[in-house]
Amino acid sequence: MTIKVGVYLNSQHPETEDPSCHLAALIEQVEAAERLGFDSIWAGEHHLTDGFHFFPQLTLLSHLAAFSGEMALGTNLVLLPLHRPVDVAEQVALIDHACGGRFIMTVGQGYRPEEFAAFGVPFEERLPRMVESIEVIRRLWREEKVDHVADWFSLQGATVRPGPLQPGGPPIWIGATTDRAIRRAARIGDAFMATPNADNTEIARQVEVFNTARAEAGLPPAADTGRMLEVFCHRDRDEARRLVRPHLLTKYAAYASWGLTGTAGAAAESAAKVDDGAAFDVLARDRFVIGAPDEVARQLVAQHRDLGMTHLAIRVAWPGSDPSDALQCLELLGTEVLPAVRSELGR
Repeated sequence: MTIKVGVYLNSQHPETEDPSCHLAALIEQVEAAERLGFDSIWAGEHHLTDGFHFFPQLTLLSHLAAFSGEMALGTNLVLLPLHRPVDVAEQVALIDHACGGRFIMTVGQGYRPEEFAAFGVPFEERLPRMVESIEVIRRLWREEKVDHVADWFSLQGATVRPGPLQPGGPPIWIGATTDRAIRRAARIGDAFMATPNADNTEIARQVEVFNTARAEAGLPPAADTGRMLEVFCHRDRDEARRLVRPHLLTKYAAYASWGLTGTAGAAAESAAKVDDGAAFDVLARDRFVIGAPDEVARQLVAQHRDLGMTHLAIRVAWPGSDPSDALQCLELLGTEVLPAVRSELGR
């Protein structure tokens, strides 16, 4: 068994940046990823992020499907409590057709109260709404006519057409950072998606919590284990750190200001206090993968062998970073790193 490596697109951009140019840059990255043999493309969701704005996630992925070739498309993640399950089920079903039945839907409950206020959803209802939405979406993908009456949603004879291309619908992965949420993800999700904030030791512990919870629930081992990972490759290791340091610190300071919780929040708060290169190196160690091709390849292999990862969503660009740096990074990853990783792991 080997590891799949996909590209998490930075759809977040400074408000001073031309959105048409940013969209064109994302398309160029998708085309490069397809040409270079990456396995997947991923996009995220946030709203009302002053100064840096996100493209709408599912709309973006539906547009990029035309450029994605045989790569999978994935969300990381849908803030599920903000949405109606019928709407999500319909949109994802169509995108699943557009990408040849290779869609992966990662969901989470969210943590920013301002997003919930803007969508008219009480913040304290986010967990039960997410859990019920997962149930409803699965039924809409699998059943002809759905009758559902519960706490948050009511359906009578509901049918989603067209249904997804994948029989039973795309897998539903769940992003989580606290042990309680990870155990819940094991019971109701198809896979666990780890965040980029925690270090390798913490990620290994979280994966064990997930696997143990599945076994205790009488469920088979998950077919996949995913992680979003900050990655940057350059022929010069020091230059790689110089290029990414300011953008990663800006991104993690934003996470801290948004009130991210759990171990991911603790990491974001630590990043917000970094004020020199040495402190950044401490933060990056065993958390980010930054360096020359051989170093990056070695660390990606370790993600599979040491942590059990089967699918990585790597982020190679951040708000304000130069798209040309991302393309050069992807080129090195695709021509040197991925072949080395696949050779080492037997693909």
